[in-house]
Amino acid sequence: MRPFELTAPTTVDAALASPGSFLAGGTTLVDLMKLNVLTPRHVLDINELPLRGVDTANGLRFGALERMSDIAAHPGVYPMISRALLLSASQQLRNMASIGGNLLQRTRCTYFRDVAMPCNRREPGSGCPAISGSNRMHAVLGTSDSCVATHASDVAVALVALDAEVELVSASGSRTVALADFYRLPGDSPEVEHDLRPGELITEVRVPRLDWAEHSTYVKVRDRQSYEFALCSAAVALDVRDGHIADARVAVGGVATVPWRLGEVEAALRGAPVTEDAFEAAAAAAADGARPLAANRYKVSLLKRTVVRALLELTEGNRS
Repeated sequence: MRPFELTAPTTVDAALASPGSFLAGGTTLVDLMKLNVLTPRHVLDINELPLRGVDTANGLRFGALERMSDIAAHPGVYPMISRALLLSASQQLRNMASIGGNLLQRTRCTYFRDVAMPCNRREPGSGCPAISGSNRMHAVLGTSDSCVATHASDVAVALVALDAEVELVSASGSRTVALADFYRLPGDSPEVEHDLRPGELITEVRVPRLDWAEHSTYVKVRDRQSYEFALCSAAVALDVRDGHIADARVAVGGVATVPWRLGEVEAALRGAPVTEDAFEAAAAAAADGARPLAANRYKVSLLKRTVVRALLELTEGNRS
């Protein structure tokens, strides 16, 4: 551990006036500091900032410091969000981790977290050993020749499916960005992971009202049922009317470099009957554009099966 200065601002303005790394739950930052992946000289404990609360009156609004466990348990939170949060981590971590911090967590790629290894995200231009190395857990969608690391957040997958937005505040004002646009594909600059500008802070997460999102779920496939990151996950919401799907939202995680919305699968589901055959036909497009590596080719078929599993789970007892 390297020496650093710790301060605890009590207002947003004070936090924004001091350069440094923001500390909320600490479940990502502290880990990476211990590994020397991050070595901030100044850490700002922002837990006293007035960025809490859950509002379900018209859509959903979460203060960025609201804890994952509290959001998951709050009445009126859509099932796919609650389930994604509950499957994200251990109870202890969920009690500490903030929703804003969860959305900003760094990849769990072992090469990124090992400072003895090259990594384009950590040290631009140094290379991506995962492409030809140990890549069973890595992405098949949204990859580039510079990076194949998966995005780690579960709840971000559900939020992208629901067209969530984040409010970002800096000393010069505030702006609102769609979460789907907030995350950046790696391309040639994988070190730029999102659209958070220097000196900005996430203050709020907003989800537009979508009444039929009450009929939603989140399925997570992982190596073990205890605390583990996704090999593949699927967030699905369906609007079912008279045995047919009027509308659908589908996004996946564990297989892409960012939370991945499946627009073609959604389009194929609209108007389709609520049958397993229709689900399989729609899910056939889920892995379009995939670039599998030597050890993660299984994710192409796993992705399709996970989407179908989520659809079947959501329509149990209602299929013809």
